[in-house]
Amino acid sequence: MITLHYLQCSRSFRILWALEELGIDDYQVELYQRTSSYAAPEDLKQIHPLGKAPILVDDGDVIVESAVILDYLQQRYDQQQQFRPQDVKDQRQYYYWMHYAEGSLMPLLVMTLVMNNVSKHVPWIVRPVAEKITDGVKAGFVRPRVKEHILYLEQYLSKHDYFAGEFSFADIQMAFPLIALQKRLHGKYPNIQAFVQRIQQRSAFQKAEQKSLDSECS
Repeated sequence: MITLHYLQCSRSFRILWALEELGIDDYQVELYQRTSSYAAPEDLKQIHPLGKAPILVDDGDVIVESAVILDYLQQRYDQQQQFRPQDVKDQRQYYYWMHYAEGSLMPLLVMTLVMNNVSKHVPWIVRPVAEKITDGVKAGFVRPRVKEHILYLEQYLSKHDYFAGEFSFADIQMAFPLIALQKRLHGKYPNIQAFVQRIQQRSAFQKAEQKSLDSECS
C-alpha cells in the first residue's frame, strides 16, 4: 500500500497528481494542515526527521524529495513508459527540468516569499529599516534573476508544448513553480499561461485537485 503524506499548500500536489496519472487506485493520503506560522506540523517528523513534504511510503520504504519520488513512481509503476521520454535528447531535457525546478527556479521564488514576509516578523520600531533592506535586495538581486528565468521559460515554451517531448513527469515537476508564477504574472507571458492551462486541463490534474487541500491556499 502506498501512503502519501501530504502537506497542505506544498509540493505534495505533484505526487498526488502523478499517482492519478499512473492510474494507481490502491493508495492512501495522510493530510497535514500547516500551523498558524505556515510551518509543517511536528507530526511529519515522525515519518521523516526533517518533517518536510511530500513523503511517500511504499512497502515500508520512506521516500522524500519530489524529483526522487516522481522518478521512483515512474520506474516502478509506469509499465507503459508513458511519463519519461524514450528519445535520448528528450531524456536529457527530462532530467534537466526535473532538477532545474528545485535547483534553479524555486530558490528564487522562496527567497521572494521570505523577503515579502520579513517585515511581518520584526518589531515595529525596526520595520521601516527591514523593509528598506529587503526592498533593496529584491530590486538589486531577486527580481532581475526571476525576470531572467521567466523570459527563458517563456522562450522555451514558445517552441515546446511540454518540457521534454510529450507530457512527462518533468511537466509535473515544473508545473508547481509555474502555477505559482502564473498567479503573479497576470497573463503577461502567453506561453507560460498556455502551458499552465494545458496541464490543468488534464483529467488526472483535476482529480488530484479535488482530493487536495490546496484550494485553501491564499
